[in-house]
Amino acid sequence: MKKVILAGAAFALAMTAFGASAAPKVNKTYIRKGSQEIRVFTDKDGKLYCRRTSDNFELCHGMEKQPDGTWTGKKMKHPDMPGFMTFNGTVVIGSNKKLSIKGCMIGGAMCDSEIWDEK
Repeated sequence: MKKVILAGAAFALAMTAFGASAAPKVNKTYIRKGSQEIRVFTDKDGKLYCRRTSDNFELCHGMEKQPDGTWTGKKMKHPDMPGFMTFNGTVVIGSNKKLSIKGCMIGGAMCDSEIWDEK
């Protein structure tokens, strides 16, 4: 009986560990401003990244999935701004083949947002 309980506990622990590490995988390409291809993907740790394919410019960096399905992070960059500037950002990957991205700075006083279509 003791062996069965230990085996069951080990199985439950293994399944919990597997479930915790099973982050949602994303690997899609979106179009920004009519022609810029942006690859949106998750890494092995489940963090979200957005990179322009023409020059590997990183728009989103290590964003984390939230319980409401959005992705948030503090290292978002805008390709039309100086490289040292970073923004608090939110990404929403819609089921309608669209991605909404928003970056804010100065406590949310200055924000910019875009909607990209899936390629």
